Amino acid sequence: MFLLEWLEAAVAWVLVAFHTLLAPIFGSDSGWSWVLSIVGLVVVIRIALIPLFVKQINAQRGMQLIQPRIKEIQKKYAGDREKQSAEMMKIYKETGTNPLASCLPIILQAPIFFALFRVLQGIAAQPPTSIGPLTPELAQSAHDASIFGVPIYATFAHADETPFPTSTKILAVVLIITMSATTFITQRQLIVKNSAPNNPMVKQQKILMYVFPLIFAIGGFNFPIGVLIYWTTTNLWSMGQQFYVIRNNPQPGTPAAKALEERKKAKAAAKAAKDGGTVIQGEVVASETADNSTNKGVTVQNRQQPKRQSKSKRQAPKQTSKKSSGGSSGG
Repeated sequence: MFLLEWLEAAVAWVLVAFHTLLAPIFGSDSGWSWVLSIVGLVVVIRIALIPLFVKQINAQRGMQLIQPRIKEIQKKYAGDREKQSAEMMKIYKETGTNPLASCLPIILQAPIFFALFRVLQGIAAQPPTSIGPLTPELAQSAHDASIFGVPIYATFAHADETPFPTSTKILAVVLIITMSATTFITQRQLIVKNSAPNNPMVKQQKILMYVFPLIFAIGGFNFPIGVLIYWTTTNLWSMGQQFYVIRNNPQPGTPAAKALEERKKAKAAAKAAKDGGTVIQGEVVASETADNSTNKGVTVQNRQQPKRQSKSKRQAPKQTSKKSSGGSSGG
């Protein structure tokens, strides 16, 4: 396929570009130069996919908001699938919601994933296959490169064909477990922190939370070490990116939204304390200053307390009264 060949050349170009930058540091034939080039490939792809990630978040938010209406339609037209689909399409059009938008990052990464797989297969060949900017010399360099004695093109399934079969199996298993675990944690983070309790989509998400890691774990035994590194790095990026979005822009009515409100209240309380104010039931109320003006917030009028007088001042009126009385009687 022309598209896949184009993607293979693009993937090879990114790998070669990063390898050129890293070779003076780690060495041209070092496995770390090639492994970090794969990590660089992930960074480039994920940065390019940020606009689609934003669309994915908005799509998920939109789907959650229209779920009650979708549920009503499914109940109303339970026996008429055609009418049901037509009504749902109307809602999607009215709200500008696209159910497929939530899958776009994964769908678009799939061809890149296969392109990298093909590039690494070419590197594994003997002699290695040159692709685009990946010249025969660079392809041979990548073929000979290894980390912990394991070639980046090696797989668990064909570990016996490598110089160190045991090291290959151990490294492959560690990466397969890491890849599957990060897939699970990323999906669980979405369900636990950014899904409303009454969201009907949670059930589907829970199924995927267990299905995806299982698929990766089984398929991982045939993935080259370089592909395992690619996918693990992608998962780590997704975890960090998703954590940031959930923390700062959670969906309404979710545990993450409640946590955000709590942080805002705590921040307001800390600021109020610093400015000399007080917080009453989560609302900032500023204290009155000496010149009867408030720092900010709601003005609080303090009732002035009577000042305590000294003993001599309290007795002074009595003495004056006696003198006045004496003077009157004397007259």
